[in-house]
Amino acid sequence: MDDYDVIVVGGGPGGSTAAGLIAAEGHRVLLLDKDHFPRYQIGESLLPATIHGICAMLGVRDEIERAGFVRKRGGTFKWGTGAEPWTFSFAASDRMAGPTSYAYQVERTRFDALLLDGARRLGAEIRQGHRALGTIRVGERVGGVRYLDEAGHERRATARFVVDASGHGSRLHHDVGGTREYSPHFRNLALFGYFEGGRRMPAPDTGNILCVSFPDGWFWYIPLSDTLTSVGAVVRHESADRVQGDPDVAYSALIEDCPLIEEYLRDARRATEPPYDRLRVRKDYSYDRTVLWSPGMVLVGDAACFIDPVFSSGVHLATYSALLAARSINSTLAGFSDEKRCFAEFEARYRREFGLFRDFLITFYQLDSDEDDYFRQARRLTGHHGAAEAAFAGLVGGVSSQDFSRAMFGDVLAEGVQLQLRGLLGEAAGDEPPMFPGGLVPTADGRRWRVPDA
Repeated sequence: MDDYDVIVVGGGPGGSTAAGLIAAEGHRVLLLDKDHFPRYQIGESLLPATIHGICAMLGVRDEIERAGFVRKRGGTFKWGTGAEPWTFSFAASDRMAGPTSYAYQVERTRFDALLLDGARRLGAEIRQGHRALGTIRVGERVGGVRYLDEAGHERRATARFVVDASGHGSRLHHDVGGTREYSPHFRNLALFGYFEGGRRMPAPDTGNILCVSFPDGWFWYIPLSDTLTSVGAVVRHESADRVQGDPDVAYSALIEDCPLIEEYLRDARRATEPPYDRLRVRKDYSYDRTVLWSPGMVLVGDAACFIDPVFSSGVHLATYSALLAARSINSTLAGFSDEKRCFAEFEARYRREFGLFRDFLITFYQLDSDEDDYFRQARRLTGHHGAAEAAFAGLVGGVSSQDFSRAMFGDVLAEGVQLQLRGLLGEAAGDEPPMFPGGLVPTADGRRWRVPDA
């Protein structure tokens, strides 16, 4: 039986982040994924904190810059009471003005493969086509994984820690205990596909995501290249019957009910090349788990929590939670602190980050407001003292707050600022106070926890 320090299940952005940052500390890491890369995945619109923070820490930012992905400078919304679409720019936030004021719209087939290769270069052992079946228990701890290899033979591997990064369809998440709690606010269905030849917004907003509300939900419109566009309808639970039956008929009818999206697709045609040649349906029920870790095991990304995708937070939350988990595992394996203290820091930070997006989304779904109302609400939640639009841009860009103590959520996104500056400058961006009384702070390289300076 093979033995490792850490086994990571799932090779998406969360799994690659955890595996890479743990292997970089010299630990023996095995990553298992049921698929062979490149493989299709949804979640194509990224945030600046992911590109300039996490990807820099993994050593893949330069490759991503050269990959030819569409540059995303912000977002455009036809949302709320205003008659016309409105746009925000990441550069409106002083935390992202300049060289970090953009992200990318990515084809996940290529983006995920870049991150997985980065984890391999950092020392993780990658086994594709290997499906996790369950965990192995050693007393009160999770101590390994049972899996099927490519030939269909059941194998076992032991480890001091298991990271479940296998997504919303995880087979393992129950093993930490607790339950998956579904939000009463976000119980949606997504029906999505791809078009060639769709219209583009004028420069400099050509690469923006476009989000448009309509009576039964909202549409995303994401430019993935000069010609390819991802188009998805997120339909409220009460209107779920609209996506029943023939998906092509349902999709066309939904587009007809959203005049702006219909206009943008007037001269477009459905994509015909795999993997973009068919419609897909996904249940977009937001949830979080009552327990995120137990001795020897931790959940990251969609295995732990999922939130409505209107702010493109999926990859951000996956990689951020993986970073927190990697710090906790690295610190425990190094003997810096006990497992309980390290993972208490992981859970507290992750829940507050998730909670920020969740609570702001509840406000954002109040369509009787306009953009100025949304900007002011973002400023209230983050405690931002400057322009309200800057607060909104910082919040939905994955970074926010200049004052740790002013607001309930302000200190959470400040870590995103530290990550961006560390990735940009290659050094720590100054000592930061603990997020919670008696809490821990990251080391200068961001890979472990430490006790803050007195």
